[in-house]
Amino acid sequence: MRERINEQVPSVRASCYLHKTSVLIGDVTLGENVSVWPCAVLRGDIAPITVGDNSNIQENACLHVNYGAPCILGRGVSVGHGAVVHGSKIGDNCLIGMNAVVMESEIGPNCIIGAGAVVPAGKNIPAGSLVMGVPAKIVRKLEEDEVNAVMRNAREYAEAILLYKDHCEEM
Repeated sequence: MRERINEQVPSVRASCYLHKTSVLIGDVTLGENVSVWPCAVLRGDIAPITVGDNSNIQENACLHVNYGAPCILGRGVSVGHGAVVHGSKIGDNCLIGMNAVVMESEIGPNCIIGAGAVVPAGKNIPAGSLVMGVPAKIVRKLEEDEVNAVMRNAREYAEAILLYKDHCEEM
């Protein structure tokens, strides 16, 4: 579902996949090959949300903003099932793990925010970091194979768009 608010209308490219239960409200811009899965919500009501090419917003994830705090996702970002990204900037090729929360922070490129982690407001996570815990802490630098796995995950979600567009039907 796409909804206008304050004359702001979501902008979605033809290459994107939006599940029918996903919700995009207001100032939301999706790049090429972005997928938004069941029950995900992107609410750009008071600031913009921008999602870079080949990114995916998985089931029950929520992207929201705050006054003066837009939500900006780079290219190849995977937002895991049930995760919340609130008024944050996420660099290219990042994985936000299942049920993780990122509050008004900046995450550098090539990072993994572990499942269930809570990144409090005001954090600046450097590139290539593995971040885990509550509150979240940098555990170590990512290995090359881990960075490649994040890239592969985003690529597989982008490839799944064609499967769902061409072969998924309601019953």
